[in-house]
Amino acid sequence: MTKAYKIAVIPGDGIGPEVIREGVKVLEKAAELAGLRFDFQCFPWGCEYYLQHGRMMAEDGIEQLRQFDAIYLGAVGYPGVPDHISLWDLLLKIRKEFDQYVNIRPIKLLEGAPCPLKDARTEQIDMLFIRENSEGEYSGAGDWLYKGKEHEVVLQTSVFSRKGTERIIRYAFETARKRGKSLTSISKGNALNYSMVFWDQIFAEVAREYPEVRTCSYLVDAASMLMIKQPERFEVVVTSNLFGDILTDLGAALAGGLGLAAGANINPEKTCPSMFEPIHGSAPDIAGKGIANPLAAIWSASQMLEFFGLEKLASSVLAAIEQVLAEHKVLTPDMGGRASTAEVGDRVVEVLSNMHSKMETLP
Repeated sequence: MTKAYKIAVIPGDGIGPEVIREGVKVLEKAAELAGLRFDFQCFPWGCEYYLQHGRMMAEDGIEQLRQFDAIYLGAVGYPGVPDHISLWDLLLKIRKEFDQYVNIRPIKLLEGAPCPLKDARTEQIDMLFIRENSEGEYSGAGDWLYKGKEHEVVLQTSVFSRKGTERIIRYAFETARKRGKSLTSISKGNALNYSMVFWDQIFAEVAREYPEVRTCSYLVDAASMLMIKQPERFEVVVTSNLFGDILTDLGAALAGGLGLAAGANINPEKTCPSMFEPIHGSAPDIAGKGIANPLAAIWSASQMLEFFGLEKLASSVLAAIEQVLAEHKVLTPDMGGRASTAEVGDRVVEVLSNMHSKMETLP
């Protein structure tokens, strides 16, 4: 019997539908080659939906999504809808409701990808960021006092629970041990004398259970500098919600730009669906022009395959992306090419098919 996976597709805003279309195309080819089946169901939620209905998703949207194995998200945000509404009422709502407390962002310089660092080698930039994804600085706690008055005050409260902090750090240690890599913790304990001192304490506690994993700890400002000057220092990295958000955009710049930046929001226990997304945003300035780079969306699709336990298939998709980059013939304008979004997706599918054919003919 053919194994089937149910995938909820939320194309979202701006270039989201354009890049997700290519990701679905690649997933369909991957499923065909592996004898699997992906059952896709599309949901028209996002800013356009908000302007029509006054909400970013259907009232029972979370319950609708709960039945799926994974969620594939394009992009959220568009002019006319405040960013805090588009973010909190769709993306963050899904992350929190489904306890997707692990955010995984690979920062890997593929062959053929542009890098702003002089003489950078692919083996120097190969990081896996594991970002706490459910609390921390993005907990949504705080208050707005005396609004509009002379003595107006806002309070933005970071929330770091022992459960939340320990589980993300433990997940990172498990990942580092499995991969045979070092683990780096990034915090700011010298200035944030409660939250980050607590983070450092938990990291030290959990580290004692993993004596085989080599560890480092850096302050976030020092880490920012070292990511530029000595990126090879970083293999597996664990950090808080805010720092992870910022540093992975810096990492994306090192590894070819946001057009190659993929992200996964994981519920490791699989009690709820996990969500996979490119992290480049909706790019309204180029929406509808057919020139958006779909490789980040395709890379996030490979993360979905890996999450399903289809590691070889996931590696093949990533290898196909790398070959397309290395060929430098079918690329979108942000990568120095002239190809359309669809043409890049078609080329990835073609390369993936050719790889599979060669594997089948090997003795």
